[in-house]
Amino acid sequence: MDKIVITDASCFITLDKIDGMHILHSLYKQVITTPEIAAEYGKRLPDWVDVKAVQNRNLLYDYAENVDIGEASAMVLAIETHADLLIIDDAEGRRFAKKLELNITGTVGVILNAKLNGIIPLVKPYILKIQQTNFRISEWLTTQIIKDAGE
Repeated sequence: MDKIVITDASCFITLDKIDGMHILHSLYKQVITTPEIAAEYGKRLPDWVDVKAVQNRNLLYDYAENVDIGEASAMVLAIETHADLLIIDDAEGRRFAKKLELNITGTVGVILNAKLNGIIPLVKPYILKIQQTNFRISEWLTTQIIKDAGE
């Protein structure tokens, strides 16, 4: 898909833990993040991830009064680049992004989208791997994603 996609650190961290970073790359041609998120990830990002600093630092600091600096930077960058999608997992961050009318999904949504686009054959193995990490996923969401995937 030729979409501009901004992602927060949790997506990188979770996909890295489950050996699923290739899913993000296969699903989206242009993945962008910020230096703040890159630092939060704490590892070298793949070459296919562009790191761009936000231009409007005042807006960044305004948003950082509501969410953490990484999430704030992702939201400002999404606005500045007219991104098609923001990948964000934190509940408070998602609520704030919705108020800004940003199109959002989470890491689990990325995995479902990969299944629906034929990139992976099943979501359930990835969900099981996620459940073995410190990433919190509700039983309701687990059931819903597996149902939506037709598994």
